[in-house]
Amino acid sequence: MNHPVSPSEFAVGQPVRRVEDASLVQGKGHYSDDDNNSAQAHATVLRSTIAHGFIRAIDTQAARAMPGVLAIYTGADLQQYKGQKSPFTFKSVDGTPLRADGAQHFAHEKVRYVGDPLALVVAETEMQARDAAEAIMVDIDALPAVTDARAAVAPGAPQIYADAPHNIALDSADGDEAKIDAAFARAAHVTKMRIRSNRVVVSAMEPRAVLADYDAQNERFVMRMQSQGVYAMRNALATAMGVARDKMHVITNQVGGSFGMKGVVFPEYIGLMHAARALGRPIKWTETRSDSFVSDHQGRDHDIDVSLALDAQGHFLALRFDGYGNIGAYPTPFGPMITALNIHRNAQSVYRTPLIGHRMRSVFTNTPPIGAYRGAGRPEGNYIMERMIETAAREMNIDALELRRRNHIAVAQLPFATSVGTTYDSGDFAGMLEETLQRADWDGFAARKAESEKRGLLRGRGVGQYLEITAPPMNEMAELRFEENGDLTIVTGTLDFGQGHATTFAQVLATKLGAPYERIRLVQGDSDVVTQGGGTGGSKSIMTSGAAILAASDEVIARGRRAASHFLEAAEGDIEFDAGRFVVAGTDRGVELMELARRLRLAERLPEGCPESLDARYILKSLPSAYPNGCHVAEVEIDPQTGVVTIARYTMGGDFGTIVNPMIVAGQAHGGVMQGVGQALLEHCVFDEDGQFLTGSYMDYAMPRAAEAPDFELFWRPTPATTNPLGAKGCGEAGCAGSLPSVMNALVDALAPFGVTHIDMPATPEKIWRIVNGRAAA
Repeated sequence: MNHPVSPSEFAVGQPVRRVEDASLVQGKGHYSDDDNNSAQAHATVLRSTIAHGFIRAIDTQAARAMPGVLAIYTGADLQQYKGQKSPFTFKSVDGTPLRADGAQHFAHEKVRYVGDPLALVVAETEMQARDAAEAIMVDIDALPAVTDARAAVAPGAPQIYADAPHNIALDSADGDEAKIDAAFARAAHVTKMRIRSNRVVVSAMEPRAVLADYDAQNERFVMRMQSQGVYAMRNALATAMGVARDKMHVITNQVGGSFGMKGVVFPEYIGLMHAARALGRPIKWTETRSDSFVSDHQGRDHDIDVSLALDAQGHFLALRFDGYGNIGAYPTPFGPMITALNIHRNAQSVYRTPLIGHRMRSVFTNTPPIGAYRGAGRPEGNYIMERMIETAAREMNIDALELRRRNHIAVAQLPFATSVGTTYDSGDFAGMLEETLQRADWDGFAARKAESEKRGLLRGRGVGQYLEITAPPMNEMAELRFEENGDLTIVTGTLDFGQGHATTFAQVLATKLGAPYERIRLVQGDSDVVTQGGGTGGSKSIMTSGAAILAASDEVIARGRRAASHFLEAAEGDIEFDAGRFVVAGTDRGVELMELARRLRLAERLPEGCPESLDARYILKSLPSAYPNGCHVAEVEIDPQTGVVTIARYTMGGDFGTIVNPMIVAGQAHGGVMQGVGQALLEHCVFDEDGQFLTGSYMDYAMPRAAEAPDFELFWRPTPATTNPLGAKGCGEAGCAGSLPSVMNALVDALAPFGVTHIDMPATPEKIWRIVNGRAAA
């Protein structure tokens, strides 16, 4: 910093610019592909071009003889290692566990999707490895493929696993079935809908890349790679390779996006570690964008029959799900969890619905595996509830806003025990709806609609109110180190892949300790330093790391009082701490925090009981979840000549509790909304009947661009959480939860004159054009 700053300039609540951005916009970031070793060899992966079939032969003889080729490993060479299992202990209704758990690996005996890895080729150069991969002769007896979950459970469908009848990996149920049946029996009205959530490509900006090395002297792997937390990744890799955790070292620098996908062990990582140990060479691998379309986990893909029971006044009695989650060819650690848990739990949203139950099947298909993707069931649950509300309101001739109001959980009812086992601690859901409507100028819509009609355009509006269950309980660490150069280092087990942790965590620490913001540094990406932590995911980082930082700061203050009592020659009980300074009560004698740390570092002798440093370390035990909520209002315009949708206005309100940095929260909201817009209007994974991926590049797969982004009006209406010391609630995934229902509700409203009561995502221009021009049934 080149100018003096006031202590409040970097305090919690201030829109401090991200400290990460200066280096990133100058191209000075350090990503996984930037890691190199002068001795490294290069790897590429040969993948199946057939979606389903038995492997008869993989002939590598000619490829092994090609220039530069060092080794070729197939599934037969890697069978001793373990794929990553699910951390959840789900069981089907018949008591059986999740099928094929941990099965994702290099294909052995059978391929199950286009992109299934067959062989890892290692050569002196990347091009030599690619050339050799093309020379491998693969003989596969093709089998019929199935890519749709409903089709996969139908009689006569191709069987992907011999021990998974009807391709069901998990058949889960939840809720009091008898009570739910009784609620539907006495209902005055039942709304039924089939709601689909389309499959999407994660499409992180940075493809996956790894530099794998093996220290033979210490029998230790060193993995320079992307992750969402080095502690969890180290543990998972060690388990996969069958080695002790201290024999695995994971280093993650900057990560160009993940959205949930990069937090787990992929088959390539196992092959790379095997090769590095076998060859005694560092092995570099960077996937191509074409590979990432089929080798990365994909997101969403659910097909659910939903029923909502209401009384004569429109009060919700019960909500029931009966459907299917397409989890792809292999169960990822989190894929089945989305289907079996997250969707119905988040469908509770901000409403009193007293009974919620589900029967959901996680289904194998011949498609890439489904993993966590921004929200991982939270946006889907909220989308379902909001679509059901709009439909029920139309069927019962009740205003949809009024139907929401009749069913809101009131402030006076908090804390509120929900039907899905959660307890909402804070929020003003009715107030959030009313303020969002006012800011969106809801009452002025008729004039805007008339103006659009003059220009030959259709205009519609939609509301998306939501609540998410965030911050899954898990332990987290914070270590504070006062460095010799005068810096104050935070070590924590979460990991930044775009969230701005270095900025927000420093704001928390600067506010608590009064430490100079510009001297605070963050360490997150070295598993030899990070000794605990669940990583980043589930919108939890500011709650868990923030709480751990606060607790470690309390230890710093306690140690500082003991040290200050020595240097200030006063009783410890007389030492007070305020705004970064220890003072003797009632006097002007004191010492600054950083100066006290320096004195301790330079002291030759210290009395008994005086700490040698102010360094502190704290392990935070699991905190309860937090419940961010909000309301979005979208207005869309449709050009009937082309079917193109434009988002004309967009208003979003959010309750994220204590907001550490409103600028970063706004950025997270923008990004989440646009990912929701992409799913609602553009993105869709399409497979043909043989399981070939037809949208496997940006030539065929439509991503939202700047032209699709509206001007956002944002506001915050916070009610601090009581579940963590900061009072914060997660914000990273909330944009998706609000945008899916608000945009789709607006589209249905705009298309209502054509008899449309529901339209499945994505509402592409072709789909809309066909409806408007009478080429498709409404």
